[in-house]
Amino acid sequence: MTRLTIGIDGYNLAMPRGTGVATYGFALTQAIAGMGHRTNAIFGLDVGSKPETRELLFFDKFGRTPQKETRKQKQRRLAREIWQSFFTANADDVPMTEAVEKQSFSYSLPSFDRVVSSPRLFEVAHWHLQFFNRFLTLRMDNPPDIMHWTYPVAVKLAGAKNIYTLHDLVPLRLPYATLDYKHLYYRLIERCVLDADHICTVSESSRNDILSRFPIAPEKVSNTYQTAPMPPEALTRDAGEDARMIEGMFDLSERGYFLFFGALDPKKNIGRIIEAYLTTRTQTPLVIVGARNWGTEQESRMLGGGNVSVYGHNVSNRIVQLDYLPRDLLFRLIRGAKAVLFPSLFEGFGLPALEAIQLGTPVISSNISSLPEVVGEAGLLVDPYDVQAIANAMAAVDSDAELGERLRKAGQRQSAKFTSEAYRARLAAMYDVVMGSAR
Repeated sequence: MTRLTIGIDGYNLAMPRGTGVATYGFALTQAIAGMGHRTNAIFGLDVGSKPETRELLFFDKFGRTPQKETRKQKQRRLAREIWQSFFTANADDVPMTEAVEKQSFSYSLPSFDRVVSSPRLFEVAHWHLQFFNRFLTLRMDNPPDIMHWTYPVAVKLAGAKNIYTLHDLVPLRLPYATLDYKHLYYRLIERCVLDADHICTVSESSRNDILSRFPIAPEKVSNTYQTAPMPPEALTRDAGEDARMIEGMFDLSERGYFLFFGALDPKKNIGRIIEAYLTTRTQTPLVIVGARNWGTEQESRMLGGGNVSVYGHNVSNRIVQLDYLPRDLLFRLIRGAKAVLFPSLFEGFGLPALEAIQLGTPVISSNISSLPEVVGEAGLLVDPYDVQAIANAMAAVDSDAELGERLRKAGQRQSAKFTSEAYRARLAAMYDVVMGSAR
């Protein structure tokens, strides 16, 4: 096997709170390193012009919520971005030394062989696409053989084979469920398809969507699926330890609660989840972990503070709301749940479903988009628009311990399809195709 240098973008990795795409980027980096390839990272942070302070400024800005701008500051920033969009972008090396303590970033920043950054790269590229209807060219010394963009961004690295991961086409399939400027998003995906050396996606459902919507040869689109990076101790530590911690912190018993976790955006279907939960009249608590987002105003009213009353039901002791949890604690919560609820309206892959399955927890999920591929027989698949169907599945898992055990055993078989080894094999096949076309 030829040892390659493969670049990964830090667009989602650098966000203040981890996203599903950030988890994807973390797992991708680990997989590439596990295949024996060198890894480069390209960020869009402004780390200044002095090499001696770039590392300091990088970690000062990594994962930090931007400070609130005055109107004048915003105008100046936008003017700089627009001006920069008329020129080729350049990335500078960010030295990684022992000067900055990095242990705090072990779960959010993978270990890279090389890190570079170009100031506000992705914002500048956005303007470039708007003005010129093409991708911004990025240059760097000694570029990698392959640049694997983990998300559709309007940047193309000179001197590298450019791969773009298109996780899904949700803004085009469910335009009412996202805030994207739809015309610009369509142009972005169209340019990805036209300019990419290869398109990567994460399910057969997404691959079929891409091929049916855009003019691209089938051999230029690869489905690699995903894997779910998880610390070994999350799978091997004593389940009793997890149960005691969850009971002590949240007053929840092992296998004694339903769990939803993820962004509370429209496609996650949280409104119907709550309606279905109330329909069952179960006393098993529903735990919701996720920050409230746009488009969920009705659900936010339903989940208001104090003595919560939903449609006349007092649920103050039955619905537990948590805004955000560290990943280690979230894994403990998933492992102890009776079932994870994930009847999403649309997914490109469905990472929460895989994480639940890996941790031995049954899933109640959707029978559409990519989720049947991910869940298989390790969960109950329902029509996500049918509240009664969701409620019936919850009632079945709630009342039938043998069903829960069968689903957990099926999960062991299903999760074997998405191991790190299987993921690396699929990536290797894709990279071989891309590099073969370069010869």
